[in-house]
Amino acid sequence: MKVFGRTTRSALSHAPDNWYAIDWRRVERNVRGMQIRIAKATREGDWRRVKALQRMLTRTLSAKLYAVRRVTQNQGARTAGVDRELWDSPESRWEAVGRLKRRGYKPLPLRRVFIPKANGKERPLGIPTMRDRAMQALYLLALEPVSESMSDLNSYGFRLNRSTADAMSQIRVCMSQEASAKWVLEADIKGCFDHISHDWLETNVPMDTGILRKWLKAGLIYQGQLRATEAGTPQGGIISPTLANVTLNGLERELAVHLGAKLGIMKARRLKVNVVRYADDFVITGDSKEILDQEVRPWVEAFLAVRGLQLSEEKTRITHIDDGFDFLGWNFRKYSGKMLIKPSKKNAKAFYSKVAETISSNKTVKQEEMIRLLNPMLRGWAQYHHPVTAKKAYTRMEHLVFRRLWWWSKRRHPRKSSSWVRQKYFHSIDARQWVFAVRTVRDDGSWGLMELYQLSGTAIRRHKKIQGEFNPFDPKWEQYGEQLRQTRLWDSMRYRKQWAKLYMSQSGLCAHCGCALTDETGWHDHHLEYRMHGGSDKLSNRVLLHPHCHQQVHVGKLVVTKPVLS
Repeated sequence: MKVFGRTTRSALSHAPDNWYAIDWRRVERNVRGMQIRIAKATREGDWRRVKALQRMLTRTLSAKLYAVRRVTQNQGARTAGVDRELWDSPESRWEAVGRLKRRGYKPLPLRRVFIPKANGKERPLGIPTMRDRAMQALYLLALEPVSESMSDLNSYGFRLNRSTADAMSQIRVCMSQEASAKWVLEADIKGCFDHISHDWLETNVPMDTGILRKWLKAGLIYQGQLRATEAGTPQGGIISPTLANVTLNGLERELAVHLGAKLGIMKARRLKVNVVRYADDFVITGDSKEILDQEVRPWVEAFLAVRGLQLSEEKTRITHIDDGFDFLGWNFRKYSGKMLIKPSKKNAKAFYSKVAETISSNKTVKQEEMIRLLNPMLRGWAQYHHPVTAKKAYTRMEHLVFRRLWWWSKRRHPRKSSSWVRQKYFHSIDARQWVFAVRTVRDDGSWGLMELYQLSGTAIRRHKKIQGEFNPFDPKWEQYGEQLRQTRLWDSMRYRKQWAKLYMSQSGLCAHCGCALTDETGWHDHHLEYRMHGGSDKLSNRVLLHPHCHQQVHVGKLVVTKPVLS
């Protein structure tokens, strides 16, 4: 058992009276307890109890506090809606909690913005106000246990502890063997988020229908004009991905039932029809082109039509595994019977364009700043592809980036020789030559080299797929979920060795509140003895805290101690 050091000021046992007096451990415990009860009632099919528990949860102070924290701690917290209001202070957050009431609630229109897509087009987003975001987060707490309990086994998008790597691993399971399915239906839904039927959502989504209808009909403001929303759930809202998942839930389960009823269970299994879905992108495998074209595709089209959706004719195709297909940034293809999964050419091209644009638009920055700009991009791309056959792609991308950086370096000194430029910007580290690096002062005062992230040095590690039956709101999966969360966060920290050591020494828990550190919550590196008071950067003087806990510690001048192992 691991006992965590607590702050010197004990958490208040009664209801808090300000933002910094909140006991977040108790808040999370209260919310999770209600969510577990909702999930249990869902599994038992007791829909009256589900509705009653959802209503109870959305009225609790704990759920409202949790919702406000979520929308003020994520990246979108600095983006305002049409009212231009931001909750950027503890006082405004505390005041916002009291405004999360169902009675008299009327959402404001969305603010329409467009962001660029990889293919050069633009993706429309609808930005709700902070209050509407918090209300969505509040009702999502009540909807998520239901949607998780009803989801298809191989649905991986926008779900807790599931990722694109899990979807990739499932395709490998379905298609890698000699006797596996050889054909795949690559499906693309035409404007999924923008065309979901409002009537279908109001009838089938298990949540407060009145609140849902208000969100769907709120409208949006674009170029100063109010426009009605007659269909769809706009991308940008916190609850939108879950609504899309609920809409497509049953695709895998009902297709299996349909084929079993029509052809018989044993014959249906021999057809090797498997659905792998990530949000609104999915593929369906099959043993023959005919079964996918004549049986599966018509059924899928009918399934989507009821929900107001349709397949894109130009992007939906049936492909043989020997010809390969792209899905989620990877290319799946068999070479002489052996399946290889590689970064897709489209994904690599889009990433290189992003890197090249970053280098070209920062011609005059210092080398140290250029490395700081590029390293997160390179590390993120490499880590995304580390579970697949990516060594050649890493080496190729490293060469392309090197050429860009050589051009960047030469351009800065047109009167200098190539050897002079090389000595200034490139170094030898161990057996590696031509390393883009710069001498800099470390935190301990010594000199060292800050180098560009080495793509080709990224280890290829096979991803361990999540179990399809896993339900984060079912107590029997508690231990499995805890191990899964720690393993995956450890993997994401692997190239930040000091954070990884702190994370493991704390068993993945915040040193202040004792709650889990996750990708969603984020974390801050806190010095026990402040550096301004002479504290060092040694691991013995540092702990990981949630961002809100870090703020709470500094404002309240609380003392955090190192976790004690016993």
